[in-house]
Amino acid sequence: MSNIKAWMVSLRLRTLPLALSTIFMGSIIAAWQNNFNSGVLLWAAITTLFLQVLSNLANDYGDAKSGADNENRVGPQRMIQQGVISMKQMKTAMVICVLLSLISGITLLFKAFNELQWQQLLFFILGIAAIAAAIRYTVGSNPYGYRGLGDMYVFIFFGLLGVAGTWFLHTNTWQWHVLLPASTIGLFSAGVLNLNNIRDIDSDRQSNKITLVVRMGKKAASWYHLFLIASGWITMLVFVALFDDVSNFWPLFLTLPLFIRNIIVVFKNKEADKLDVELRNLAVSTLLFVLLSGVKLFF
Repeated sequence: MSNIKAWMVSLRLRTLPLALSTIFMGSIIAAWQNNFNSGVLLWAAITTLFLQVLSNLANDYGDAKSGADNENRVGPQRMIQQGVISMKQMKTAMVICVLLSLISGITLLFKAFNELQWQQLLFFILGIAAIAAAIRYTVGSNPYGYRGLGDMYVFIFFGLLGVAGTWFLHTNTWQWHVLLPASTIGLFSAGVLNLNNIRDIDSDRQSNKITLVVRMGKKAASWYHLFLIASGWITMLVFVALFDDVSNFWPLFLTLPLFIRNIIVVFKNKEADKLDVELRNLAVSTLLFVLLSGVKLFF
């Protein structure tokens, strides 16, 4: 395998639609309220992509160092595990991503706020927290991803902070109801992580990587998956019902069969490796869900 191809695999490009869903959802809600800032959309998307890539690289680095990535692992092979990319090279790539995310994040803050304000300091601190969380998921002496806390991280950073934070950067105001669609994206994102952990349950258990799925078992994890997807739909529909006409959002329902199919596959699945494609499918379905929620902006 060429070095370029190895790095492309390590970047895990298929995870990027999920990261963009966060930014697009917050931006669409802001646009509904006539508070759209194109500069915020651009730089928030760039920053989020850098953070997602950082998280992916850190995950490879941490799992390789802990031994979680081994010959028993199901799913795509990791480049450190195969010896194509060294630990030192991966660590260097992580540092580069941290620097790039800081540069783009600071640019985002100046695009969002006309002058230096306390909000800039708050979002800078949140940005540092996001960088730390991306790394600490599997890296360090006590990574929280090995203690069943990954789902909470995904819900908070991909959902609550990601969507609501993007909306705030557009509007410079706060309204609590934005946490409803933010929860939707957080729940769908946790669903993607849950699929990943169901796929890896056996190798994670053997390597003492205690994910939430390892704690609850595959059967309970399947019902948990149903809960995540169903709750995501419910929170979005509640938001629409409270603040708009549900009939304006009929395009959203075009994605419902995709989510239902995903749930059915999880319950029927007998071979862990067959779930790998469902991670991509759910990420793309989430992005499509978000984009269709913005159709009303054009009518």
